[in-house]
Amino acid sequence: MSYTPRLKTQYKEEIVSSLKEKFAYTSVMQVPKIQKICLNQGVGDAVSDKRLVDSAIEEMTLITGQKANITYSKKDISNFKLRKGMPIGARVTLRGDQMYEFLDRLVAVALPRTRDFRGIEPKGFDGRGNYTLGIKEQIIFPEIDIDKIKTVSGMDITIVTSAQSDEEGKALLTEFGLPFKKN
Repeated sequence: MSYTPRLKTQYKEEIVSSLKEKFAYTSVMQVPKIQKICLNQGVGDAVSDKRLVDSAIEEMTLITGQKANITYSKKDISNFKLRKGMPIGARVTLRGDQMYEFLDRLVAVALPRTRDFRGIEPKGFDGRGNYTLGIKEQIIFPEIDIDKIKTVSGMDITIVTSAQSDEEGKALLTEFGLPFKKN
């Protein structure tokens, strides 16, 4: 017997029927789903210290369970002492079972550990149903050992859905358990 993530099973058994009813879809294929989750961490101080990018990659690999990639600068910016091709961050794109596992850990463990947490802002939608969330500290993830980190840094998490509108995207993510603030 193979393992299936809890949220994947929940999506197939409960969320599809709930959204189909709510938005009056005629086919199960019209119901929006999460396609991928992209994590991005920019390391601004990496211009002076290259080891910060390496530690960012290690941390992102620990958090996601998938090897992170280095992001490089695309152009020269003299005010920041930045040259084209310098490493300035790390990124990971999660799909499939790893995506569902990460979303489960994010909703159940990481977000509640955020200081003064009252829910996430519903303003992060882009008009096409995709949601971007900024995290100020990577230490909210239980995989990160607080004693071993050099600097506390944030990251952006983008959840890409197949929804056609922000309303559908928000309904989908609310069904998955993302705690949006009430207005």
